[in-house]
Amino acid sequence: MVRLKRPIYCAAAILGLYAPVCPLAQMAKSGVNHTDSRIDVYGGYGLFHPIDSSLNGFQYQNVSNINATLSVTAFLNRYVGIQAEGGYFQGNGEHLIYQNLPGGACSGASCNQLIYTVEGGPVVRYPLGPFVPFVHALAGGVRQNGPVGEPLFRGAGLTAGLGMDWVLPPLHHRIALRLFQADYQYSEVVYGNPVLAAYASGFQAGKINALKITGGVVVRFGEVIEQSKVQLGCLADPVRIFPGDPVKITGSTLNLNPRTKTFYTWTAKGTTVSGNGPETTVNTNGLAPGEYEVTGQLTEGPKGRELASCSAPFTVKPFEPPTISCWANPNTVSSGTDVIISTSGGSPQNRPLTYSYSATAGQITSNGPTAKLTTAGLSPSTITATCNVVDDLGQKATTTTTVEITAPVAPVIAQTQQLCSLRFVRDKNRPVRVDNEAKGCLDDIALTMNQQADARLILVGHYMAAEKETAAAERDLNARQYLTKEKGIDPTRIQMRIGSDSGKTVDDILVPAGAFFNDIGTHPFDESTVVRHGQAYGLHKPNTAVTPAKKVVKKRLPSVSFAPNK
Repeated sequence: MVRLKRPIYCAAAILGLYAPVCPLAQMAKSGVNHTDSRIDVYGGYGLFHPIDSSLNGFQYQNVSNINATLSVTAFLNRYVGIQAEGGYFQGNGEHLIYQNLPGGACSGASCNQLIYTVEGGPVVRYPLGPFVPFVHALAGGVRQNGPVGEPLFRGAGLTAGLGMDWVLPPLHHRIALRLFQADYQYSEVVYGNPVLAAYASGFQAGKINALKITGGVVVRFGEVIEQSKVQLGCLADPVRIFPGDPVKITGSTLNLNPRTKTFYTWTAKGTTVSGNGPETTVNTNGLAPGEYEVTGQLTEGPKGRELASCSAPFTVKPFEPPTISCWANPNTVSSGTDVIISTSGGSPQNRPLTYSYSATAGQITSNGPTAKLTTAGLSPSTITATCNVVDDLGQKATTTTTVEITAPVAPVIAQTQQLCSLRFVRDKNRPVRVDNEAKGCLDDIALTMNQQADARLILVGHYMAAEKETAAAERDLNARQYLTKEKGIDPTRIQMRIGSDSGKTVDDILVPAGAFFNDIGTHPFDESTVVRHGQAYGLHKPNTAVTPAKKVVKKRLPSVSFAPNK
Protein backbone atom coordinates (compact mmCIF):
# COMPACT_ATOMS: atom_id res chain seq x y z
CA MET A 1 0.00 0.00 0.00
CA VAL A 2 1.36 3.37 -1.00
CA ARG A 3 1.30 5.97 1.81
CA LEU A 4 -0.39 9.16 0.53
CA LYS A 5 1.34 12.39 1.40
CA ARG A 6 -0.46 15.13 3.33
CA PRO A 7 -1.28 17.36 0.35
CA ILE A 8 -2.88 14.38 -1.40
CA TYR A 9 -5.18 13.81 1.60
CA CYS A 10 -6.23 17.44 1.49
CA ALA A 11 -6.82 17.37 -2.25
CA ALA A 12 -8.94 14.27 -1.82
CA ALA A 13 -11.33 16.40 0.25
CA ILE A 14 -12.62 17.74 -3.07
CA LEU A 15 -14.45 14.42 -3.46
CA GLY A 16 -15.69 14.57 0.13
CA LEU A 17 -13.79 11.42 1.06
CA TYR A 18 -10.92 12.43 3.32
CA ALA A 19 -11.94 15.83 4.62
CA PRO A 20 -12.16 14.69 8.25
CA VAL A 21 -8.55 13.50 8.25
CA CYS A 22 -6.93 16.56 6.62
CA PRO A 23 -4.35 17.59 9.26
CA LEU A 24 -5.15 20.73 11.21
CA ALA A 25 -1.41 21.38 11.44
CA GLN A 26 -1.70 22.96 8.02
CA MET A 27 -3.46 25.87 9.72
CA ALA A 28 -0.23 27.22 11.17
CA LYS A 29 0.29 30.92 10.80
CA SER A 30 1.61 32.01 7.47
CA GLY A 31 4.02 34.85 6.86
CA VAL A 32 1.95 35.87 3.82
CA ASN A 33 -0.62 38.62 4.22
CA HIS A 34 -3.82 37.01 2.88
CA THR A 35 -6.58 39.37 1.84
CA ASP A 36 -10.20 38.88 2.82
CA SER A 37 -12.35 38.52 -0.28
CA ARG A 38 -15.50 40.51 -0.85
CA ILE A 39 -17.31 37.95 -3.08
CA ASP A 40 -16.75 34.17 -3.25
CA VAL A 41 -18.09 32.05 -6.14
CA TYR A 42 -18.00 28.31 -5.38
CA GLY A 43 -18.53 25.29 -7.61
CA GLY A 44 -18.29 21.76 -6.21
CA TYR A 45 -19.09 18.11 -6.54
CA GLY A 46 -20.01 15.60 -3.85
CA LEU A 47 -22.42 13.16 -2.26
CA PHE A 48 -26.10 13.46 -1.25
CA HIS A 49 -26.97 10.79 1.33
CA PRO A 50 -30.55 10.55 2.71
CA ILE A 51 -30.64 9.30 6.31
CA ASP A 52 -33.55 7.02 7.21
CA SER A 53 -35.90 8.93 4.89
CA SER A 54 -38.80 7.14 3.19
CA LEU A 55 -42.16 7.62 1.56
CA ASN A 56 -44.79 4.96 2.28
CA GLY A 57 -42.09 2.57 3.35
CA PHE A 58 -39.81 3.13 0.37
CA GLN A 59 -36.40 4.66 1.15
CA TYR A 60 -34.85 7.60 -0.64
CA GLN A 61 -31.53 6.44 -2.05
CA ASN A 62 -28.03 7.98 -2.21
CA VAL A 63 -27.45 10.40 -5.03
CA SER A 64 -23.88 10.22 -6.32
CA ASN A 65 -24.18 10.14 -10.08
CA ILE A 66 -24.36 13.80 -11.09
CA ASN A 67 -24.04 16.12 -8.13
CA ALA A 68 -23.26 19.85 -8.45
CA THR A 69 -23.35 22.72 -5.94
CA LEU A 70 -22.96 26.39 -6.94
CA SER A 71 -22.96 29.28 -4.44
CA VAL A 72 -22.29 33.00 -4.46
CA THR A 73 -21.37 34.72 -1.16
CA ALA A 74 -21.15 38.48 -0.63
CA PHE A 75 -19.33 39.45 2.56
CA LEU A 76 -20.41 42.55 4.46
CA ASN A 77 -17.19 42.62 6.45
CA ARG A 78 -14.31 40.33 7.20
CA TYR A 79 -16.49 37.77 8.94
CA VAL A 80 -20.18 37.97 7.98
CA GLY A 81 -21.76 37.53 4.56
CA ILE A 82 -24.95 36.60 2.68
CA GLN A 83 -24.95 33.42 0.61
CA ALA A 84 -27.13 32.16 -2.23
CA GLU A 85 -26.70 28.47 -3.10
CA GLY A 86 -28.15 26.17 -5.74
CA GLY A 87 -27.80 22.39 -5.98
CA TYR A 88 -28.52 19.73 -8.57
CA PHE A 89 -28.41 16.06 -7.59
CA GLN A 90 -29.22 13.15 -9.92
CA GLY A 91 -28.83 9.48 -8.99
CA ASN A 92 -29.38 6.21 -10.88
CA GLY A 93 -32.59 4.65 -9.51
CA GLU A 94 -32.55 1.32 -11.32
CA HIS A 95 -31.77 -0.44 -8.07
CA LEU A 96 -35.06 0.76 -6.58
CA ILE A 97 -37.85 -1.71 -6.10
CA TYR A 98 -39.80 -0.68 -9.16
CA GLN A 99 -40.01 -4.36 -10.16
CA ASN A 100 -42.72 -4.85 -7.53
CA LEU A 101 -44.84 -2.19 -9.12
CA PRO A 102 -47.55 -2.92 -11.68
CA GLY A 103 -46.06 -2.80 -15.16
CA GLY A 104 -42.61 -4.07 -14.14
CA ALA A 105 -39.33 -2.13 -13.98
CA CYS A 106 -39.07 1.64 -14.47
CA SER A 107 -37.81 3.26 -17.60
CA GLY A 108 -36.37 6.72 -18.53
CA ALA A 109 -36.27 9.63 -16.12
CA SER A 110 -38.55 7.89 -13.67
CA CYS A 111 -35.63 5.63 -12.81
CA ASN A 112 -33.51 8.61 -11.49
CA GLN A 113 -33.64 10.29 -8.09
CA LEU A 114 -33.69 14.08 -8.81
CA ILE A 115 -33.28 16.91 -6.29
CA TYR A 116 -32.99 20.64 -7.08
CA THR A 117 -32.33 23.20 -4.32
CA VAL A 118 -32.27 27.01 -4.28
CA GLU A 119 -31.54 28.50 -0.86
CA GLY A 120 -30.02 31.54 0.79
CA GLY A 121 -28.91 32.75 4.19
CA PRO A 122 -26.08 34.08 6.38
CA VAL A 123 -22.54 32.76 6.42
CA VAL A 124 -19.85 33.41 9.02
CA ARG A 125 -16.14 32.84 8.36
CA TYR A 126 -13.01 33.20 10.49
CA PRO A 127 -9.84 33.64 8.39
CA LEU A 128 -6.76 31.87 9.80
CA GLY A 129 -4.00 32.76 7.40
CA PRO A 130 -4.46 30.64 4.24
CA PHE A 131 -7.25 28.56 5.85
CA VAL A 132 -10.78 29.96 6.12
CA PRO A 133 -13.29 27.87 8.13
CA PHE A 134 -16.95 28.88 7.87
CA VAL A 135 -20.49 27.98 8.94
CA HIS A 136 -23.74 28.82 7.17
CA ALA A 137 -27.51 28.38 7.53
CA LEU A 138 -29.74 28.48 4.44
CA ALA A 139 -33.44 28.31 3.71
CA GLY A 140 -35.34 28.17 0.45
CA GLY A 141 -37.10 25.89 -1.98
CA VAL A 142 -36.55 22.39 -3.35
CA ARG A 143 -37.89 20.37 -6.24
CA GLN A 144 -37.64 16.59 -6.03
CA ASN A 145 -39.34 13.34 -7.08
CA GLY A 146 -40.27 10.32 -4.99
CA PRO A 147 -38.69 6.92 -4.47
CA VAL A 148 -41.41 5.06 -6.30
CA GLY A 149 -41.82 7.16 -9.38
CA GLU A 150 -43.54 10.25 -7.95
CA PRO A 151 -43.09 13.16 -10.36
CA LEU A 152 -41.06 16.32 -9.49
CA PHE A 153 -42.85 18.53 -6.99
CA ARG A 154 -41.81 21.78 -5.27
CA GLY A 155 -41.33 22.11 -1.55
CA ALA A 156 -39.31 23.81 1.19
CA GLY A 157 -35.78 23.16 2.32
CA LEU A 158 -33.33 24.02 5.10
CA THR A 159 -29.56 23.59 5.10
CA ALA A 160 -26.98 24.10 7.88
CA GLY A 161 -23.34 23.14 7.87
CA LEU A 162 -19.70 24.05 7.93
CA GLY A 163 -16.63 23.89 5.72
CA MET A 164 -13.10 25.06 5.12
CA ASP A 165 -11.33 26.82 2.23
CA TRP A 166 -7.62 26.70 1.49
CA VAL A 167 -6.46 29.92 -0.19
CA LEU A 168 -3.76 29.26 -2.79
CA PRO A 169 -0.86 31.69 -3.33
CA PRO A 170 -1.02 32.01 -7.14
CA LEU A 171 -3.03 34.76 -8.81
CA HIS A 172 -2.80 36.98 -5.75
CA HIS A 173 -4.83 34.55 -3.61
CA ARG A 174 -7.83 34.72 -5.94
CA ILE A 175 -8.28 30.93 -6.05
CA ALA A 176 -9.10 28.64 -3.10
CA LEU A 177 -9.83 24.96 -2.73
CA ARG A 178 -12.90 24.08 -0.70
CA LEU A 179 -11.45 21.17 1.19
CA PHE A 180 -14.88 20.15 2.36
CA GLN A 181 -18.41 21.44 2.88
CA ALA A 182 -20.50 19.21 5.12
CA ASP A 183 -24.20 20.09 5.44
CA TYR A 184 -27.32 18.70 7.00
CA GLN A 185 -30.18 19.25 4.54
CA TYR A 186 -33.87 18.88 5.24
CA SER A 187 -36.53 19.02 2.55
CA GLU A 188 -40.26 18.44 2.48
CA VAL A 189 -42.41 17.99 -0.64
CA VAL A 190 -46.14 17.31 -0.76
CA TYR A 191 -46.88 15.13 -3.78
CA GLY A 192 -50.20 15.17 -5.63
CA ASN A 193 -52.18 12.11 -6.62
CA PRO A 194 -49.64 9.32 -6.73
CA VAL A 195 -48.89 7.53 -9.94
CA LEU A 196 -49.46 4.23 -8.17
CA ALA A 197 -52.86 4.56 -6.54
CA ALA A 198 -52.56 1.15 -5.10
CA TYR A 199 -50.20 2.37 -2.42
CA ALA A 200 -51.87 5.56 -1.30
CA SER A 201 -54.67 7.91 -2.02
CA GLY A 202 -54.81 11.67 -1.91
CA PHE A 203 -51.72 13.73 -1.12
CA GLN A 204 -48.44 12.45 0.31
CA ALA A 205 -45.58 14.30 2.11
CA GLY A 206 -42.03 13.33 1.21
CA LYS A 207 -39.53 14.34 3.94
CA ILE A 208 -35.79 13.90 3.48
CA ASN A 209 -33.09 14.23 6.17
CA ALA A 210 -29.83 14.08 4.29
CA LEU A 211 -26.09 14.55 4.66
CA LYS A 212 -24.51 16.52 1.81
CA ILE A 213 -20.71 16.54 1.44
CA THR A 214 -19.08 18.48 -1.37
CA GLY A 215 -15.69 19.94 -2.30
CA GLY A 216 -14.48 22.11 -5.14
CA VAL A 217 -13.01 25.43 -6.22
CA VAL A 218 -13.69 28.96 -4.93
CA VAL A 219 -13.01 32.04 -7.05
CA ARG A 220 -12.46 35.08 -4.81
CA PHE A 221 -13.24 38.64 -5.95
CA GLY A 222 -12.58 42.02 -4.35
CA GLU A 223 -11.24 42.75 -0.90
CA VAL A 224 -12.85 43.65 2.43
CA ILE A 225 -11.21 46.74 3.89
CA GLU A 226 -12.70 47.51 7.28
CA GLN A 227 -12.62 50.92 8.83
CA SER A 228 -10.35 50.55 11.83
CA LYS A 229 -11.44 51.92 15.16
CA VAL A 230 -10.54 55.53 15.77
CA GLN A 231 -7.68 55.91 18.21
CA LEU A 232 -6.62 59.02 20.14
CA GLY A 233 -3.23 59.52 21.71
CA CYS A 234 -2.15 62.33 24.05
CA LEU A 235 1.31 63.71 24.71
CA ALA A 236 2.36 66.25 27.36
CA ASP A 237 5.38 68.40 26.57
CA PRO A 238 7.31 68.74 28.79
CA VAL A 239 6.34 65.97 31.19
CA ARG A 240 8.32 67.35 34.17
CA ILE A 241 7.90 71.02 35.04
CA PHE A 242 8.02 73.54 37.86
CA PRO A 243 4.88 75.44 38.95
CA GLY A 244 4.06 78.15 36.43
CA ASP A 245 5.81 76.50 33.49
CA PRO A 246 3.51 75.92 30.50
CA VAL A 247 2.57 72.36 29.51
CA LYS A 248 1.39 71.75 25.95
CA ILE A 249 -0.96 68.81 25.37
CA THR A 250 -1.10 67.46 21.81
CA GLY A 251 -3.67 64.93 20.63
CA SER A 252 -3.01 62.67 17.64
CA THR A 253 -5.47 60.35 15.94
CA LEU A 254 -5.41 57.16 13.91
CA ASN A 255 -8.07 55.92 11.48
CA LEU A 256 -10.06 59.15 11.68
CA ASN A 257 -12.31 59.95 8.74
CA PRO A 258 -11.17 63.40 7.54
CA ARG A 259 -14.73 64.22 6.48
CA THR A 260 -16.02 63.76 10.01
CA LYS A 261 -16.38 66.91 12.09
CA THR A 262 -14.81 66.18 15.44
CA PHE A 263 -14.37 68.01 18.74
CA TYR A 264 -11.80 67.63 21.50
CA THR A 265 -12.66 68.00 25.17
CA TRP A 266 -9.80 68.43 27.64
CA THR A 267 -10.10 68.12 31.41
CA ALA A 268 -7.62 68.04 34.28
CA LYS A 269 -8.09 67.75 38.02
CA GLY A 270 -6.88 70.70 40.07
CA THR A 271 -6.24 73.07 37.16
CA THR A 272 -7.83 74.49 34.03
CA VAL A 273 -7.55 73.31 30.44
CA SER A 274 -9.37 75.01 27.60
CA GLY A 275 -9.96 74.55 23.90
CA ASN A 276 -11.73 72.05 21.62
CA GLY A 277 -8.90 71.49 19.16
CA PRO A 278 -6.13 68.90 18.96
CA GLU A 279 -3.80 71.09 21.05
CA THR A 280 -4.23 72.83 24.39
CA THR A 281 -2.13 74.37 27.16
CA VAL A 282 -2.39 73.59 30.87
CA ASN A 283 -2.34 76.44 33.39
CA THR A 284 0.15 75.30 36.05
CA ASN A 285 0.31 78.50 38.10
CA GLY A 286 0.03 77.69 41.79
CA LEU A 287 0.04 73.92 41.33
CA ALA A 288 1.43 71.98 44.25
CA PRO A 289 4.20 69.51 43.46
CA GLY A 290 2.83 66.12 42.46
CA GLU A 291 1.49 63.94 39.65
CA TYR A 292 -1.21 65.32 37.34
CA GLU A 293 -3.12 63.95 34.36
CA VAL A 294 -4.95 65.59 31.46
CA THR A 295 -7.77 63.59 29.89
CA GLY A 296 -8.77 64.10 26.28
CA GLN A 297 -12.02 62.98 24.65
CA LEU A 298 -12.70 62.92 20.91
CA THR A 299 -16.36 63.24 19.90
CA GLU A 300 -18.21 63.83 16.66
CA GLY A 301 -21.54 65.32 15.74
CA PRO A 302 -23.81 67.67 17.65
CA LYS A 303 -24.77 64.98 20.18
CA GLY A 304 -21.15 64.31 21.05
CA ARG A 305 -20.83 60.60 20.20
CA GLU A 306 -17.58 59.49 21.78
CA LEU A 307 -15.02 58.08 19.38
CA ALA A 308 -11.91 57.74 21.53
CA SER A 309 -10.23 59.02 24.68
CA CYS A 310 -6.71 59.34 26.02
CA SER A 311 -4.74 60.61 28.98
CA ALA A 312 -1.43 62.48 29.27
CA PRO A 313 0.34 62.53 32.65
CA PHE A 314 2.82 65.17 33.76
CA THR A 315 4.72 65.91 36.96
CA VAL A 316 5.07 69.20 38.82
CA LYS A 317 8.41 69.33 40.62
CA PRO A 318 9.10 71.43 43.73
CA PHE A 319 11.34 74.45 43.29
CA GLU A 320 14.91 73.68 44.24
CA PRO A 321 16.61 75.85 46.90
CA PRO A 322 19.39 78.25 45.89
CA THR A 323 23.07 77.48 46.23
CA ILE A 324 25.88 79.74 47.45
CA SER A 325 29.64 79.77 47.90
CA CYS A 326 31.77 82.62 49.22
CA TRP A 327 35.43 83.47 49.69
CA ALA A 328 37.55 86.24 51.22
CA ASN A 329 40.12 88.20 49.23
CA PRO A 330 42.61 88.32 50.84
CA ASN A 331 41.93 85.77 53.53
CA THR A 332 44.95 86.72 55.65
CA VAL A 333 45.39 90.41 56.48
CA SER A 334 46.82 92.72 59.06
CA SER A 335 44.44 94.53 61.34
CA GLY A 336 42.91 97.60 59.72
CA THR A 337 42.87 96.13 56.21
CA ASP A 338 39.54 95.90 54.41
CA VAL A 339 38.63 92.45 53.05
CA ILE A 340 36.29 91.88 50.11
CA ILE A 341 33.87 88.99 50.60
CA SER A 342 32.68 87.66 47.23
CA THR A 343 29.81 85.21 46.73
CA SER A 344 28.59 83.03 43.91
CA GLY A 345 24.91 82.28 44.33
CA GLY A 346 22.46 80.70 41.96
CA SER A 347 18.93 79.40 41.67
CA PRO A 348 18.28 76.29 39.52
CA GLN A 349 15.05 77.93 38.35
CA ASN A 350 16.52 81.46 38.10
CA ARG A 351 14.48 82.81 41.01
CA PRO A 352 15.35 86.33 42.28
CA LEU A 353 17.99 86.21 45.03
CA THR A 354 18.76 88.45 48.01
CA TYR A 355 22.15 88.36 49.79
CA SER A 356 23.01 89.10 53.44
CA TYR A 357 26.20 88.80 55.53
CA SER A 358 27.37 88.64 59.11
CA ALA A 359 30.79 88.34 60.78
CA THR A 360 32.02 87.21 64.20
CA ALA A 361 34.14 90.40 64.45
CA GLY A 362 34.73 93.62 62.56
CA GLN A 363 32.19 95.51 60.54
CA ILE A 364 30.72 94.07 57.35
CA THR A 365 28.77 96.05 54.79
CA SER A 366 27.14 94.48 51.75
CA ASN A 367 26.06 95.37 48.27
CA GLY A 368 24.44 92.37 46.61
CA PRO A 369 26.86 89.51 45.90
CA THR A 370 29.85 91.35 47.43
CA ALA A 371 30.57 92.66 50.90
CA LYS A 372 33.40 94.54 52.63
CA LEU A 373 34.77 93.45 55.98
CA THR A 374 36.47 96.25 57.93
CA THR A 375 39.10 94.99 60.41
CA ALA A 376 40.11 98.28 62.00
CA GLY A 377 40.91 97.96 65.72
CA LEU A 378 40.89 94.14 65.76
CA SER A 379 43.49 92.01 67.56
CA PRO A 380 45.03 88.97 65.86
CA SER A 381 42.23 86.40 65.52
CA THR A 382 40.19 84.34 63.06
CA ILE A 383 37.01 85.96 61.80
CA THR A 384 34.20 83.83 60.37
CA ALA A 385 32.05 85.58 57.78
CA THR A 386 28.65 84.04 57.07
CA CYS A 387 27.15 84.50 53.61
CA ASN A 388 23.41 84.00 53.15
CA VAL A 389 21.15 83.93 50.09
CA VAL A 390 17.35 83.63 49.97
CA ASP A 391 15.06 83.44 46.93
CA ASP A 392 11.64 85.01 46.54
CA LEU A 393 10.01 81.82 47.86
CA GLY A 394 11.91 82.02 51.15
CA GLN A 395 14.25 79.13 50.41
CA LYS A 396 17.70 79.74 51.88
CA ALA A 397 21.30 78.70 51.52
CA THR A 398 24.22 79.56 53.83
CA THR A 399 27.98 79.15 53.76
CA THR A 400 30.99 80.63 55.57
CA THR A 401 34.51 81.77 54.92
CA THR A 402 37.30 82.75 57.33
CA VAL A 403 39.75 85.65 57.53
CA GLU A 404 42.97 85.51 59.54
CA ILE A 405 44.02 88.73 61.35
CA THR A 406 47.77 88.61 61.91
CA ALA A 407 48.82 92.18 62.74
CA PRO A 408 48.60 94.06 66.06
CA VAL A 409 45.64 96.17 66.86
CA ALA A 410 45.29 98.96 64.37
CA PRO A 411 43.95 102.38 65.32
CA VAL A 412 40.23 102.78 65.05
CA ILE A 413 39.20 104.27 61.76
CA ALA A 414 36.53 106.84 61.75
CA GLN A 415 33.23 105.67 60.25
CA THR A 416 30.72 107.42 58.10
CA GLN A 417 27.50 108.53 59.73
CA GLN A 418 24.08 108.31 58.17
CA LEU A 419 22.24 111.56 58.88
CA CYS A 420 18.57 112.28 58.32
CA SER A 421 17.22 111.79 54.81
CA LEU A 422 15.20 114.26 52.75
CA ARG A 423 11.85 113.18 51.35
CA PHE A 424 10.18 114.77 48.32
CA VAL A 425 6.74 113.17 48.31
CA ARG A 426 4.42 115.79 49.75
CA ASP A 427 4.36 118.23 46.88
CA LYS A 428 3.39 116.22 43.81
CA ASN A 429 3.46 119.26 41.55
CA ARG A 430 7.06 120.16 42.64
CA PRO A 431 8.74 116.78 43.28
CA VAL A 432 12.30 118.19 43.48
CA ARG A 433 11.65 121.26 45.69
CA VAL A 434 12.97 121.28 49.28
CA ASP A 435 9.89 121.74 51.48
CA ASN A 436 9.73 122.87 55.12
CA GLU A 437 10.16 119.32 56.46
CA ALA A 438 13.30 118.86 54.36
CA LYS A 439 14.61 122.24 55.47
CA GLY A 440 14.29 121.13 59.09
CA CYS A 441 16.50 118.12 58.31
CA LEU A 442 19.02 120.36 56.51
CA ASP A 443 19.11 122.74 59.45
CA ASP A 444 20.22 119.83 61.70
CA ILE A 445 22.80 118.75 59.13
CA ALA A 446 24.22 122.27 58.95
CA LEU A 447 24.55 122.32 62.75
CA THR A 448 26.45 119.00 62.69
CA MET A 449 28.80 120.20 59.95
CA ASN A 450 29.55 123.38 61.93
CA GLN A 451 30.45 121.20 64.93
CA GLN A 452 32.69 118.89 62.81
CA ALA A 453 34.53 121.38 60.65
CA ASP A 454 36.79 118.70 59.06
CA ALA A 455 33.90 116.44 57.98
CA ARG A 456 32.50 116.18 54.49
CA LEU A 457 28.86 115.68 53.43
CA ILE A 458 27.75 113.24 50.70
CA LEU A 459 24.35 113.89 49.14
CA VAL A 460 23.00 110.80 47.35
CA GLY A 461 19.86 111.60 45.38
CA HIS A 462 17.36 108.93 44.40
CA TYR A 463 14.48 108.86 41.92
CA MET A 464 11.43 106.84 41.04
CA ALA A 465 11.50 104.34 38.18
CA ALA A 466 8.97 106.48 36.29
CA GLU A 467 11.26 109.55 36.59
CA LYS A 468 14.39 110.53 34.76
CA GLU A 469 17.70 110.15 36.56
CA THR A 470 18.17 113.93 36.45
CA ALA A 471 15.37 114.29 39.04
CA ALA A 472 17.79 112.89 41.62
CA ALA A 473 20.43 115.39 40.50
CA GLU A 474 17.99 118.30 40.91
CA ARG A 475 17.19 117.20 44.46
CA ASP A 476 20.92 117.14 45.28
CA LEU A 477 21.41 120.63 43.77
CA ASN A 478 18.42 122.10 45.64
CA ALA A 479 19.58 120.65 48.98
CA ARG A 480 23.15 121.95 48.45
CA GLN A 481 21.80 125.39 47.49
CA TYR A 482 19.87 125.58 50.75
CA LEU A 483 22.92 124.59 52.84
CA THR A 484 25.26 127.04 51.10
CA LYS A 485 22.94 130.01 50.55
CA GLU A 486 20.83 129.84 53.69
CA LYS A 487 23.20 128.11 56.17
CA GLY A 488 26.57 129.28 54.93
CA ILE A 489 28.15 125.83 54.49
CA ASP A 490 31.28 125.80 52.32
CA PRO A 491 30.22 124.20 48.98
CA THR A 492 33.63 122.47 48.73
CA ARG A 493 32.66 120.31 51.72
CA ILE A 494 29.61 118.93 49.88
CA GLN A 495 29.77 116.13 47.28
CA MET A 496 26.74 115.11 45.20
CA ARG A 497 26.02 111.65 43.71
CA ILE A 498 23.10 109.82 42.14
CA GLY A 499 21.88 106.55 43.64
CA SER A 500 19.20 104.05 42.63
CA ASP A 501 15.59 104.32 41.51
CA SER A 502 14.37 103.52 45.03
CA GLY A 503 12.25 106.60 45.71
CA LYS A 504 12.08 110.40 45.86
CA THR A 505 14.73 110.89 48.55
CA VAL A 506 18.19 112.29 49.25
CA ASP A 507 20.44 110.37 51.65
CA ASP A 508 22.85 112.51 53.72
CA ILE A 509 26.08 110.79 54.77
CA LEU A 510 28.59 112.54 57.03
CA VAL A 511 32.17 111.46 56.27
CA PRO A 512 34.57 112.46 59.12
CA ALA A 513 38.26 112.96 58.42
CA GLY A 514 39.87 109.59 57.73
CA ALA A 515 36.55 107.83 57.12
CA PHE A 516 35.83 105.93 53.92
CA PHE A 517 32.60 106.38 51.96
CA ASN A 518 31.43 103.27 50.15
CA ASP A 519 30.24 104.67 46.84
CA ILE A 520 29.10 101.31 45.44
CA GLY A 521 25.74 101.75 43.79
CA THR A 522 26.17 105.51 43.27
CA HIS A 523 27.81 107.68 40.65
CA PRO A 524 28.68 111.36 40.18
CA PHE A 525 27.06 113.63 37.59
CA ASP A 526 27.89 116.78 35.66
CA GLU A 527 25.77 119.49 37.19
CA SER A 528 26.29 121.73 34.16
CA THR A 529 24.11 119.39 32.13
CA VAL A 530 21.19 119.41 34.57
CA VAL A 531 18.21 121.57 33.67
CA ARG A 532 16.57 122.72 36.87
CA HIS A 533 12.85 123.32 37.29
CA GLY A 534 11.09 125.73 39.65
CA GLN A 535 12.21 126.99 43.06
CA ALA A 536 15.05 125.19 44.81
CA TYR A 537 13.33 125.58 48.20
CA GLY A 538 10.66 127.68 49.84
CA LEU A 539 11.86 131.25 50.49
CA HIS A 540 11.09 133.16 53.70
CA LYS A 541 8.18 135.44 53.14
CA PRO A 542 8.99 139.15 53.77
CA ASN A 543 7.09 141.15 56.44
CA THR A 544 3.95 142.20 54.68
CA ALA A 545 2.58 144.49 57.51
CA VAL A 546 1.43 147.79 55.97
CA THR A 547 3.11 150.96 57.41
CA PRO A 548 0.61 153.79 57.65
CA ALA A 549 1.32 156.37 54.97
CA LYS A 550 2.21 159.83 56.07
CA LYS A 551 -0.48 162.31 55.47
CA VAL A 552 0.55 164.80 52.94
CA VAL A 553 -0.60 168.29 53.82
CA LYS A 554 -0.90 170.57 50.96
CA LYS A 555 0.09 174.10 51.84
CA ARG A 556 -1.60 176.85 50.05
CA LEU A 557 0.94 179.28 48.71
CA PRO A 558 0.17 182.97 49.13
CA SER A 559 -1.28 184.43 46.06
CA VAL A 560 0.87 186.94 44.31
CA SER A 561 -0.66 189.66 42.30
CA PHE A 562 1.09 191.63 39.76
CA ALA A 563 -0.14 195.26 39.39
CA PRO A 564 0.48 196.91 36.11
CA ASN A 565 3.14 199.54 35.96
CA LYS A 566 1.83 202.91 35.97
